[in-house]
Amino acid sequence: MAHRRTWTAAILSLGAVLTIQHPAVAQAPACELDRAVTFAGLDYDSAAFHTEVARFIIRHGYGCRTEVIPGSTIPLLNGLIRGDVDVNMEVWKINVREIWDPAERDGRVVDLGINFPDATQAWYVPRYLVEGDAAPAKGLRSVTDLPRFAQVFRDPEEPSKGRFYNCVPGWACEVANTKKLHAYGLIGHFTNFRPGSGAALAAAIDSALMRQRPIVFYYWGPTWLLGKHADAIVALEEPPYDPAIWAEFERASDPESVTRATAYPTVPVSVAANGAFARQAPRLVAFLRAYETTGALVSEMLNHMQASDATAEAAARHFLRTHGAIWTRWVPEDVAARVKAAL
Repeated sequence: MAHRRTWTAAILSLGAVLTIQHPAVAQAPACELDRAVTFAGLDYDSAAFHTEVARFIIRHGYGCRTEVIPGSTIPLLNGLIRGDVDVNMEVWKINVREIWDPAERDGRVVDLGINFPDATQAWYVPRYLVEGDAAPAKGLRSVTDLPRFAQVFRDPEEPSKGRFYNCVPGWACEVANTKKLHAYGLIGHFTNFRPGSGAALAAAIDSALMRQRPIVFYYWGPTWLLGKHADAIVALEEPPYDPAIWAEFERASDPESVTRATAYPTVPVSVAANGAFARQAPRLVAFLRAYETTGALVSEMLNHMQASDATAEAAARHFLRTHGAIWTRWVPEDVAARVKAAL
């Protein structure tokens, strides 16, 4: 019994020493909010990765509960405007100007800064279809060339047309690509095929490329798919990006009325918050304003997710363990210490 009391006293003394030496780790922080911080649970991997990184830091570094509302781009942006969602880690403002701009003007949403500055969007074809003397679509370089090669991309459900792989219904890019099909005069030559989910779209593209089958498709970066197949695909040429034409293009509500389009610009992707939340939680907002990555870094993490079959949460932990020099710049030292302890 004496030995047990001695060991108990020693353990308690050690705990007291640790508490004195590491008060930032031992002392649980008080969250600025008396409720959970609600994140937009966008249905694609890069957004899910960023969301889980931010959630882990907010939960363990700032002592806040968090939750996610799953959904697609436009419904979740409307949720951010209404206040059903507090934080959206990936807002592609160029795709949602009609919704975003008036909400930002009246303070219902706040742009907290650039998450990554180099997002890309384009239409792609496999390199093996267009390069080489025996390539079945040799000479296909531009969207204006597509009608001549429609049968190379024959749609099995409508064999008189080719199949264009568009975005998922509900995504802003699906609306934009549908307008482009009309603007480029392709709607009579290609079916506008829209898979039911982001995973289904990626699987169809990945399968076609791995089997060296014909496919013409829209995709965006950074993503694991573009990282995996970077050397195997070619972006089709479009008219150079023109802000005036793009603004006219975006304003059009009827795809059949669109006669002009341009290439997607390379765009910065923002972290955004609901206006009321931003006023209520200045410490959390300071962290979110400091949150900044790059397309190359995100592609690295997405490749890790794909190669190891990791969840977004597991990828977030991997990032926090392996890239401390990056994320510790986003938060005060005491917050960083608590996050490291949680890892």
